[in-house]
Amino acid sequence: MSVVIVKNKITKEDIKTAREEHDTYIKITADIEQKEIAIGGQLHADAEKLLVIKFNSKNKYIWGGGYSISRKVFTTDAILNIKPYYQNDSTEILYPEAREAFLKLAKQTLKEIESLL
Repeated sequence: MSVVIVKNKITKEDIKTAREEHDTYIKITADIEQKEIAIGGQLHADAEKLLVIKFNSKNKYIWGGGYSISRKVFTTDAILNIKPYYQNDSTEILYPEAREAFLKLAKQTLKEIESLL
């Protein structure tokens, strides 16, 4: 399982580990309540499990997406985003507050991603 918890800022080693499963896409899983981010893994569920174990994260605050290396964009699509609690019946983050919080946290924490690839 190639999942990395990103502390204050992303490193080249973090990216190398996160890309072990998917070379052109970096999976991002975030706890938007505690502002913790994990990258990598075969599935977003791999990172979700780590967030729950390490930070006692709650499923309702964990959202997923990624970073497309070829397109240089952050995405908000993951199976774990299907959350009836928020009436989010899609793999895309449709719940506005969660989408905004996920993208803000991802862009802030991973802002140097492009320069490290």
